[in-house]
Formats: sequence, C-alpha cells, structure tokens
Amino acid sequence: PDGDGDDDVNRNDDVNVDGEAADAGDNDTKKKKRSAPRKKAYRPEVFENGSQAHIFMDQLRSQKESFLKETQFSPQQYQVAERAFNYLVEKCAKESRSRPLTIAWEKIKEAGIVPSNDTLNVFLYVTSTMYATGFFSNSLSRALTRSPAKNSMSAVMSILGSGSGSSRDLDNHEEESEKDVIDFPTELAIFHDMLYTPTEKSVSLRVKRMVSKGDASGAQDLLDSFPSNDVAKLRTYLPILKLYCEQNNVNSALKLFKRMREEPCVILEPENYILLVSTLAENGCFSNDSVPIECAKDIGYENECGPNLFNELLNEMSEDVLEISSASARRLHNALVVGFESAKTMKLPKPIHLLAGVALNNEPAENDELVVSRVSIANKTGLCPRSGMRLRLIKLDKDHRSQLHSQLMNLSGERYQEFTEKRKFSRHDKSYAAKKLNDFSDWLDKRKGKPFTAIVDGANVAYYMQNYDKGRFNYHQLQFMIDALESMNENPLVVLPQKYCTPSFKVMMGSQFRTQKLTEDEKDILDSLTRNGQLYRVPPNCLDDYYWMLASVSDQTISCKGLDLDIPSDNDVGRWPGARPMLVTNDQMRDHKLGLLEPRLFRRWTSCYIVNYSFAAFVGKESSDREIGFSTADCFSREIQSNESKKGTSWHFPVNDWDLDDRFCVRIPNI
Repeated sequence: PDGDGDDDVNRNDDVNVDGEAADAGDNDTKKKKRSAPRKKAYRPEVFENGSQAHIFMDQLRSQKESFLKETQFSPQQYQVAERAFNYLVEKCAKESRSRPLTIAWEKIKEAGIVPSNDTLNVFLYVTSTMYATGFFSNSLSRALTRSPAKNSMSAVMSILGSGSGSSRDLDNHEEESEKDVIDFPTELAIFHDMLYTPTEKSVSLRVKRMVSKGDASGAQDLLDSFPSNDVAKLRTYLPILKLYCEQNNVNSALKLFKRMREEPCVILEPENYILLVSTLAENGCFSNDSVPIECAKDIGYENECGPNLFNELLNEMSEDVLEISSASARRLHNALVVGFESAKTMKLPKPIHLLAGVALNNEPAENDELVVSRVSIANKTGLCPRSGMRLRLIKLDKDHRSQLHSQLMNLSGERYQEFTEKRKFSRHDKSYAAKKLNDFSDWLDKRKGKPFTAIVDGANVAYYMQNYDKGRFNYHQLQFMIDALESMNENPLVVLPQKYCTPSFKVMMGSQFRTQKLTEDEKDILDSLTRNGQLYRVPPNCLDDYYWMLASVSDQTISCKGLDLDIPSDNDVGRWPGARPMLVTNDQMRDHKLGLLEPRLFRRWTSCYIVNYSFAAFVGKESSDREIGFSTADCFSREIQSNESKKGTSWHFPVNDWDLDDRFCVRIPNI
C-alpha cells in the first residue's frame, strides 16, 4: 500500500476472458490464449500513509494473511480462488442471478480478496436491483465517513471478516437495532469507493442509504465530497431533494434544486419541477406576506418569496419542460390551495381528491380568485375563457433560426459523407452537399417576385397512398396540392429531388422496384411548375428534407422586403392564422428530431410550421374524392407560457393526457 511494489497492491488480475484459471504447470503443453491483464487502478489515497483507504487496504492484507494461515492455502490456490470469484460474478451477470453473489461476497471478505474495479462494478450492477439485507452493521458506513484519527479499523474488519470462517459472534447482530442494518448493495458501494474512483452507481447507492435513514444533509455532504460531476445525475440527487421536500426544508430544497439545474449531467423532468414548486406552495412561500427563503437571492433569484418568486421558478420550468401530466396538475392545484388557505381576501377553490381529475372550468375568473383550472383554449383565436388572455405563438428567435440553419448545413455534409463512403466513391468534394444547400438558401434570399408562403415536400405528396402494385410517383397529386394551396391565397414552392424530374427513374411500389416513365401529362405538370418558378430541383445525392426544412427559416430577403409573412388570427381574408411559410408534409421527421434542436425548440419549430394533409389517393390522374384536408399549424404555442395583466400573471400548461387544446391555467391574483 505504500507504493513499494507490494504484490498485493500493484499486481494485475491474471484472468482469462472465459474466466478459466491458467494451470501453472502447463506452460509446455496446454497454452491458452489470455486476454490483457486487468490492472487495478486504485485511488491515489490507497498509497497515502494514514489515509482511510491506506488503512483499509492494510487491514485487507492482514485479513488475507490470516486466511492463508488458517486454511494453509498456497499462493497458487489463492489465485485460483480469486479467478473463480471473477468467473462467478461474470456468470451471474450474464444469467441475471444475484443470490449466489451474497455468498460469494461473504467469502471474498473472509479471504481478504481485493476484487478488481471491473469485477466490483459488475457486482454492483447485478446486486443493485436486489435488496438483500444481511448481517452487516452500519459501523462500516460510520467508519468510512469519519476522520482517520477517529477510525476503529477493527470495527471495519469485523464487518469484512464476517463469514463462515470468522470467529465473530453472530448473536451480537441480533442485539443491533433494525435501523443499523446495512443492505448488501450499499456495503459493496462503500467497499468500492474506498479503493477505486467512485462511480455514479456506487454513489447513488450510498446516497439512498443515507436518505433512507432521514439524513438528507449527510447525503448531500457525501455528494459534495466528490470533486467530479461525473457521479452526479438526476437519480443521484433526486432522493435528497425528495427528502428535503418531505421535511419541508424549503431553503435546502431550493438551494439543491438550483444546483441540480446547473449540473450538465442532470436532465430535469416535469415532475421534478412540480415537486419543488408544490412544496414551496404548500409552505406558503408564494404569499406576499410569507417568510423569505434565506438562500433565494444568494443563489440568483431576484425574489425571496411571493408571486414573483413563483413566476421566476415557472420561467425556469418553461425553459426546460414542454408539458406536465394530469397528476402534476392536480398536485400543483392542491398545493396552491393549501398554501393560500390563510389568505382571507382571496377566493379559493376546493382541494381535489387524490383519485379525481381537475374539472373543466371555462367560466371567467373573478379578480380576487386563485385560478387553478382546466380550461379549453379556442383553437382559432388562442383565447383562454378563464383568464381572458390570448395565448401567443412563440416562434424561434433569430439565434435559434440561425442555429437550425447551421445544423442543417452540418447535417447535410455529414449525410453526404456517409453516403459517399458507403458507395465508395473515389473522388468527391466533402463539402458538396453543404454548398448545394447553401446555394438554395442564397436563391431564396435573392430571388424576386412574391415570397413563398407554403413549401411542399414534393416526394412526400407524390408518393402519398401510392404504395400498391399499380401505384406510381403521382404528379397529379402534386398538382392537386398546388391548386388547393393557391385557392387559399398561398404561394407554394415544390421541393423535389432531381431524379423525379427526369424522363424515367426507379421507384419501389408494393414489393418491387420498377422503372417509371413520365407521361405527357406528367411532363406538362413539371413544365408548368418550372415556368411559374414553383419548383426547386434538389441536386443528386443530396437529401431533399434539409431543403424544405431550411426554407422555413429563410428570410427571403428581397421578395419579402422586410414584411412579416405570418397571418394573424383575426385576419379578414380567411387565411389560416399562423407562421409562414408553412411546410406541407406528412413526414414525422424521426430521423432528424435529435440532430436538429433540443426537444423544446424542435416542438416550437414543428408546431409553428408543419401542416399535415390527407386526401383520397389518385389512380393515374383520377381521384374518387376531390376534397383535401389539412391539419394546420398552431396559431398558439403548445408549450408552457405566461401572459401578464393587471390581474396577475397567467400561466398555461399543456397536459399530456388531456385534449390537445386543453390547458392547466394558473393565476395568483394581484391583491
């Protein structure tokens, strides 16, 4: 342990991939191919004299010596035992069996074996899903959290030495209180963290152990003791936050939550926000006359209590969360009712039973009323009947539009690179696809004439409902779509891959590929779109999706002349309200969702621009029904948003298991 080259500390695990032990006397005959030996990358503290880890390792060496003396094992036999345990752990992991490991762990401690980091991690993986409480006192846990001077390592080894070969009196365990029993996975985690760099799994187990004993501050101190953020994820923090909330420790809960929000590895869920906000609400923190939360200003909030702190927290929530559940809506409803029950000048609703839902209430609210209601928003105007507020259409701002533009450029280059490598093209310009997409962007900005207000995913429309044996890439469906959009005062542009603009091309219809040749009628449709400037041909080997996506964030500088193309909800020409240009497609964009924008911004973009359609499929140039249906883009955003008024700030939450236009409306009155 002192770095002098001791075999016990610096040796490698000599274990074959298949877990079999090598025969020391078999060098000349049965030589087996071995994997690279596993090095035991101990924590630096193991080699520091006087450190807990150093003393711990020294005690393990003493345990090993006692075991060898008692059993008369040779060093070779001891190595076979080590390999056998490695094999057992690997086998249990493959077969998802945990019970054999409880016995193995006792024998490992009895023999003073030091498993490798990998072996212990597999141990933790298998056993963390099982709660097998054994004869383990929490003296080990206490010993490892105190200073070295106060440690009694005999107490530590009294735990590690327990087992069938130990002289420990097991009857003493029965005298210990139930709260002193330490579970098997937690003991493994403590053992691991004494010797190796702590992992998120091992730290989470130790945190849960302390939380189960009601020690939230101790659990947080444990997290604070690790300099690396790699061990801190949502499941590591969440048990501590929940305990703070259960204990109504609003100061510590708010401080911890702020830290969680700033951790890059912590991805907060809607329920996490509702947990914190509801806890603060139940404790009356959003009342104007409530006791200030001491840490609020120190951690960056402008307000220490009252409705303004409520608004600050929900503003943060709206940046990270798209929607909530009906259970969360009920929780927040009841929490606010409880928190304001002492407000004599405020009209309060009744609490909701835990098994009941939030009732629909579309009646206009009174000025002094706490609004916590389910409401139906008018889908054509965005008007909330309860608060009287009109919900806004929140579009991508300039920075986010630029971000989407850049991402599309990058993705087009990456996709083209993958395509050329797969086809093994010997010569190609890696930036070809990005340059071509940039050419399209420049064309949109520099072209003259009327700006485009609808971008049509041409291939998507032409292939719609044509996947049968006699189906074809149908240009008549394209013309049908163009006519419908023009009748609604839209100026459409069709984006179409170059191959579909040639006299013949390969298509797959039904279960086989075949060659489609353009008819004279189809050639006339292409010629007409070209003459009218309503067709853009996507170059070969480029993905057309990126073109119609990019059109949505194009400024169309010259043709727009600085005008806003968006249509207000109260327009008098009968056009759909919402953002322009709309993107007409039934593409679900599953391949692009993660690569383009983070989820909140992706939803904002799709809800503003995407228009789905439906119509009866054409057979040739005929259709049995000449009606077309559109699922229009939103005229108000389907995300959490606020609207300020003299009556108070109104918040509207989309709820994932309510109707599409229903919202959970919250307003704390200004009184």
